[in-house]
Amino acid sequence: MKTFVIVSDSHRNRAALDKLDGVFAECDYIIHLGDLSSDGGYVRGKYPEKTIVINGNCDLDKMGDDEKVLEVEGVKIFMCHGHRYSVKQTLDKLAYAALEKGCSVALYGHTHDARCDELGGVKLINPGTLSRYSGQSYCYMTVHNGKVVEKIVRI
Repeated sequence: MKTFVIVSDSHRNRAALDKLDGVFAECDYIIHLGDLSSDGGYVRGKYPEKTIVINGNCDLDKMGDDEKVLEVEGVKIFMCHGHRYSVKQTLDKLAYAALEKGCSVALYGHTHDARCDELGGVKLINPGTLSRYSGQSYCYMTVHNGKVVEKIVRI
């Protein structure tokens, strides 16, 4: 079994990231889905072997990838910030992009709205935001033998 802590849209709120040090230390993967990828770089400085950073639409200092696919325990996971897929209007484009890449899970941010949906056989997960100006949340996800279980955690 592999465990993930997925965050997005921290917008320079490193205090919120510091609060998650305990779960960061214990998980197998840390995913920062952008805005700001420099915050993801801050986390990667502490946990370099297990942190993946994705660039968002507010990231001038690109510290990560624009998109990434990761395969873990038989599950292919597509990661992006979401702005290039119009996720504020629809999740159809994101689900289609994930399917094109052979992924059954898509992780995205951008909307600051924590939610989990399924569309066209793709599990779509948005961990919400760690911004100072919204209700803060992240996603804790496990992958085991081809199965994915996710939980949005409010902080």
